Amino acid sequence: QVQLVESGGGLVQAGGSLRLSCKASGGTFSRYSMGWFRQAPGKEREFVAAISRSDETTYYAASVRGRFNISRDNAESTVNLHMGSLKPEDTAVYYCAARSSAWISAVEVDNDYRGQGTQVTVSS
Repeated sequence: QVQLVESGGGLVQAGGSLRLSCKASGGTFSRYSMGWFRQAPGKEREFVAAISRSDETTYYAASVRGRFNISRDNAESTVNLHMGSLKPEDTAVYYCAARSSAWISAVEVDNDYRGQGTQVTVSS
């Protein structure tokens, strides 16, 4: 059983930056592809970014491409999401997810594990 704990959320002004982290425990981190999802009030959870097990491939939702950067440190069992040029529409609870496969699923419920989330609020 893998546990995922997110941190780093908070309140930031539009145009600002935040760095989210997700610490994994209870499994061999390098066996899992990792991803970030978010859920805004009244909306469905949506895919944000993903990174392969080998750290060689990343993928982003169109809404965040060029502003967000996902990275992982297999030695520290951590996946990070650097968020820049933040917009009010980025306000959401952000969740990390793990899947014991070569690639994360963009359908969040298809992934194996998920964290409890961290709130990100971007003020205008």
